[in-house]
Amino acid sequence: MNDITSAFHEYFEIVIANTQALKNEVFSLRYQVLCIHEGIPGFQADNYPDGQEKDEYDDYSIHLLLRHRSSNSFIGTTRLIMANDLNISQKFPMELYSQFYKEYVNIQILRKHTTEISRFIIRSDFFKRKEDSRFLDDNNLMGDYAKGRRRFPHPMLALAVGVIQLCAKNDIYYWLSSMNPALNRLLNFYGMQFDPIGPLVNHHGLRRPYYVCLLDVLERMYTNHREIWELVTDNGRIWPAKLEHLKIISAPRQDKPNTDISIMTC
Repeated sequence: MNDITSAFHEYFEIVIANTQALKNEVFSLRYQVLCIHEGIPGFQADNYPDGQEKDEYDDYSIHLLLRHRSSNSFIGTTRLIMANDLNISQKFPMELYSQFYKEYVNIQILRKHTTEISRFIIRSDFFKRKEDSRFLDDNNLMGDYAKGRRRFPHPMLALAVGVIQLCAKNDIYYWLSSMNPALNRLLNFYGMQFDPIGPLVNHHGLRRPYYVCLLDVLERMYTNHREIWELVTDNGRIWPAKLEHLKIISAPRQDKPNTDISIMTC
């Protein structure tokens, strides 16, 4: 077990929010971060009198929580919006609120193998309470890794571990996301960067639509970030090093045109 994997298991635990009590933790954490601490446009606290931020996509999403072990508190969450089994042609939210470069209009990826990753957040005070040794400092995290010491995984990476492992369980090979470009630059640090497929749009702040094939991410990580690959794949037990057969399985089928991604050009 390499150092970064050991540190991940020492500091963090991925929890699948598969009960209503855990989902309430998700919605409460989203409310605290998006509505109270960060004040993201479009997330006015008055619109959520019960202190829970949720929307219509939550019903067919898989929700993750990130637990910080030593404080026994949930510090992060994200969701994977899945294809709607009752309406397989229903668009992902990114398709509705973004515009796209012409080369991505007929992206031809099957919805059943696609997820939109959203509400990817870490509790803001996790980085601010420097006097509390239970909470790691963001600058120290990045600095340690950049200098090669690699003792502490960034909590964003910890959330990504859960996402990648859930994708293996649900036959998900393609990712969509609408995010601040700064987050994509952070993911690039671990070989998990997305490809921009459209211009910036003002939707809950300035965001850009992104797409990536998870299999390409895993191959890139295996080549350039082997320690990270070992962490997210559990040393190849969750995702194998050789992915050729999965690329065949995940290839779009031309006989089902209504089940692939069709997006609007800018």
